[in-house]
Amino acid sequence: MSDLDLPYDNRTGRGPGRVVRALGLVVPGINRVRAQAEPYADEWSARNREALGMPGRRWIALGDSMSQGVGASSPDAGLVGLLAGRLADAGHELRVVNLSATGARVSDLVEQQVPVMQALPPSDPAAGPDLVTVVAGSNDLFGGRQHSSALPDLMRRLVGLLPRGAVVATLPQPSAAAREANTHLDDAARHGHVRLVDLRTSGPTSWKGMLAPDFFHPNDRGYAAMAEAFEPVLLAALQEDQ
Repeated sequence: MSDLDLPYDNRTGRGPGRVVRALGLVVPGINRVRAQAEPYADEWSARNREALGMPGRRWIALGDSMSQGVGASSPDAGLVGLLAGRLADAGHELRVVNLSATGARVSDLVEQQVPVMQALPPSDPAAGPDLVTVVAGSNDLFGGRQHSSALPDLMRRLVGLLPRGAVVATLPQPSAAAREANTHLDDAARHGHVRLVDLRTSGPTSWKGMLAPDFFHPNDRGYAAMAEAFEPVLLAALQEDQ
């Protein structure tokens, strides 16, 4: 696959919802953070094309704006960018193929991102299996009853499509839909199908001073705190799969 063959541009094809547009009229920080979505998508799309032409072990990131790094001062200060640097410092220089998209719901992972991942050229067998991570579900929870009620079954479907050993973040939100979605993740983890970053018990206990101006996405400090929860799980996955 050449750098022109990736049929994906890190976008869902949808614009922001009505509630976000309305809030943007009264909370200036929302529009400032939203303005990052397009350039960050372009940056990751360009990096993906470059990464596909390079040798070495791959990290395929599936998810929403958290994996894009929206809210951080740059893509490299977001979750995936920070962790790629930390993993490299620990001796794991990975080719990052970030298929996440701002605004993505779990249905977008099932219908868009997973098929793109499955169509990628085979990984280098000498380098080791792909590291696959998933951070998704928040947009479903905050997208209205239609999307939150569908989340548990969509999470079940997504888990069934993931390669064995994928690293998936649980949903820490105290809602019935989140708890039910997490039961599918817990069950998959018990059977050894996925590894969990359990944000119910790890990650920030307080977001004071850690949110971007839209009061929804993490800022640099918030992403650094999230990275603390992810790093040991990713390192263990990489070492176990060597």
